[in-house]
Amino acid sequence: MPQNPVLDRITTDPAILCGKPTIRGMRLSVEQILNALAAGVPEQDLLEDLPLLEPDDIRACLAYAAEVMQQYSHLVAVR
Repeated sequence: MPQNPVLDRITTDPAILCGKPTIRGMRLSVEQILNALAAGVPEQDLLEDLPLLEPDDIRACLAYAAEVMQQYSHLVAVR
């Protein structure tokens, strides 16, 4: 299955947030967005509160989480 192109928005750089996955190299981590969504913060509120955040950034975070879970499930299945 080809990689979701929206995942290109997720970047890692050891100089930014200690290498955590971030959105387009900003000091905004995938983890922060996922935690906000999990806490029930509406997508529209995130977009209003974080003006540099775009709808595709949120989709990229969700796609990244799905990709990580898929890789994790493969590791568990090997055990």
